Amino acid sequence: MLKGMRRGIEKESLRVGSDGKLSTIPHPAALGAALTHPRITTDFCESQLELITGVHASAEACLKELTEIHQVVYRNIGDEMLWCASMPCGLPDDDAIPLGRYGSSNLGRAKTVYRMGLAHRYGRRMQTISGIHYNFSLPGLSSADYFSLIRNFRRHSWLLLYLFGASPTVCSTFVAGREHELQELKRGTLYLPHATSLRMGRLGYQSDAQASLAVSYNSLESYGASLQDALTRHYAPYEAIGLRDDHDPEGTVDGYRQLATTLLQIENEFYGAIRPKRTIRRGERPLHALRERGVEYVEVRLMDLNPFLPVGIDAQTMRFLDVFLLHCLLTDSPPDTPQEIAALARNQHRAAARGREPGLCLERGAQEITLIEWGGEVVAACEPIAAALDRAHGGSAYRDALSHAAAALGDPASLPSARVLHEMAQHHDNTYVYFARAQSIRHRDALRNLSLPAEVEARFARMAQESLDEQRKIEAADTVPFETFRQQYLSPERLEIRQIA
Repeated sequence: MLKGMRRGIEKESLRVGSDGKLSTIPHPAALGAALTHPRITTDFCESQLELITGVHASAEACLKELTEIHQVVYRNIGDEMLWCASMPCGLPDDDAIPLGRYGSSNLGRAKTVYRMGLAHRYGRRMQTISGIHYNFSLPGLSSADYFSLIRNFRRHSWLLLYLFGASPTVCSTFVAGREHELQELKRGTLYLPHATSLRMGRLGYQSDAQASLAVSYNSLESYGASLQDALTRHYAPYEAIGLRDDHDPEGTVDGYRQLATTLLQIENEFYGAIRPKRTIRRGERPLHALRERGVEYVEVRLMDLNPFLPVGIDAQTMRFLDVFLLHCLLTDSPPDTPQEIAALARNQHRAAARGREPGLCLERGAQEITLIEWGGEVVAACEPIAAALDRAHGGSAYRDALSHAAAALGDPASLPSARVLHEMAQHHDNTYVYFARAQSIRHRDALRNLSLPAEVEARFARMAQESLDEQRKIEAADTVPFETFRQQYLSPERLEIRQIA
């Protein structure tokens, strides 16, 4: 079973010019069609790449493919580079951040209208935050097993923020016009002195509307019911935004301001540190896929880009995630409650904003315990799992990853979040964009200088052309007006187990 463990990565990165400013160049045609390419697409904005590996039996193989995808990208984006950090570069005015474009098909137009809805609901700046999603599966697990894992992950996810958070600071353009509690480190640079991950704190992927959702992870049924309610319940502030506005072309896509006026437009809008997932068929709703065929894997969504690593993550980090997720699976996992869900949110915010604060305490039931003490207990409980993985795969790589984490618990200065601030102070005049730009240039040069096998380059060239051909086929096959397509896709019946033909 341990040898059957699989993982894959989805990694977001902003394309920036050599000056470190957000690119205004459309998604390069040489990279293929963002709508249909299986490995290279875009996320919220046209200049935010999403790089997707396949499913791999080892951390090394996963890292190898992620590196190759980066190499292919760098061969096709000219003088641009990928921003190495999770918090964005210096940003233009909100309206100047270009939404992702996916062609003229109904499916492609829906993806852009959805992004326009996100822009109206949350602002475009928030959507330019980038991160790494780690997809994990084991053979033979049931949906109930995966939900047991998810509940424990949510209980202990603060440990990942502490160990791997790498966004303690941000360019001031990110919060322009917003209330915040950040401190000024240098003109143009804001931070919190003990923060680990501003990306996962109150300034990151947060929503007052979604905060009202006490989504239960006790079963697929309860999770599905919570999600369906959010997908079908109209929300007054979003109704005020309106669905269409033919008189305001600047704030619309083809006259549309958003896909729907419900609390969530589609499933992807639900922000969470971890999600149950199932591969979907074209045109299928993700919730329907989950309900019909069960959970296939989990998607860990709280990992920051590590700005000290060329592709934002390394094999050692992946191995720690494997051990941590197995610990979440194998540990007793009682049902969650609304009270516990609220406490978990408070723990996440404390770890994100104050994780390195000496003596910081978290809530554990009715008691408080220091993050360091609790973290030590979790790491110690992972030791037999790391040993079992090493027996299954040979060597000591999993125990080494765990030992590294244990050492970091007692040495906050070694954490990525502390290293970012130290490097900024030592070499970059305490200025975030100077630091991230210098690191981005370093990684660009290193990746460009790596050799790329001709076979890999040729395979990605074929993939790009095939994706362009596939997009044209989708566009040619449309037979209904967009409004008909939108209504059919968003129909509540499509969320149920019986799919409408």
